[in-house]
Amino acid sequence: MHPILFQLGPLTIYTYGVLVAAGVMLTLWIARRQAPRAGLDPVKVWNVGIYGILAALLGAKLWLIASEWDYYSHNPRQIFSSATLASGGTFYGGLAGAILTLVLYAYFQKMPALPLMDTYAAAFPVGHAIGRLGCFAAGCCFGKPTSLPWGVTFTSPDAARLSGTPLGTPLHPTQLYESGAEFLNFILLLWLGGRQRFKGQLTGAYMILYGIERGTIEFFRNDPDRTMLFHGAFSLMQIVSVGLILTGGFLWWRGLRGAAPIPPPAAPARAAAGRS
Repeated sequence: MHPILFQLGPLTIYTYGVLVAAGVMLTLWIARRQAPRAGLDPVKVWNVGIYGILAALLGAKLWLIASEWDYYSHNPRQIFSSATLASGGTFYGGLAGAILTLVLYAYFQKMPALPLMDTYAAAFPVGHAIGRLGCFAAGCCFGKPTSLPWGVTFTSPDAARLSGTPLGTPLHPTQLYESGAEFLNFILLLWLGGRQRFKGQLTGAYMILYGIERGTIEFFRNDPDRTMLFHGAFSLMQIVSVGLILTGGFLWWRGLRGAAPIPPPAAPARAAAGRS
């Protein structure tokens, strides 16, 4: 594909980084626009998003190091190497860091945690979809070889050098699978947001949808360092996906039992007598 967008002297601008940044900014903008509907301060929603980005970057790196601890424990200097620092890390590590930040921010700011998480759950998929287009451009998170007519053949030496992408072989476009699924999730969650019945409904729906999506797409991925388990039958990401589905299911079970209903909107005040 096109890993390097352009170069300005010694400065290299990577397509992946530009698209991820664009996705992050769009997510923040949508969450801020959605905040009043959840009764939240748009400024605080924006602020926690900035903190969440930083925590996601840290969480993604920590998860990467933990998943490859056999390597990093024998090569501790590589933890702070340019390759590790430049790596995007792992998505679930970033997600864990972002969720923890949202919960802590809500606690210290005395904000309702579930509505805050719902606001970002509805906005996040579109940003993630754009970020996966960055993965496609970079050639990372690539799929297994395929003979299907929509298989994608990478030819960029930069993709092979930077991401280890196999060249000259048709591969499942797993990046596009996930990007397309996340765009659909975004549309579905926006629709569900207009019909929301209980707090945590959008968060639970996102967890279920993404858990199913990621757990399925993992069967088609073939990029290295995915922490395969059970003699390669499943990846760690699929185990985490199951946990995500169960957590989302619990939020729906709790909400449908009436534990966290959405209060009805207040009736508008009646006009004063004689007012035209």
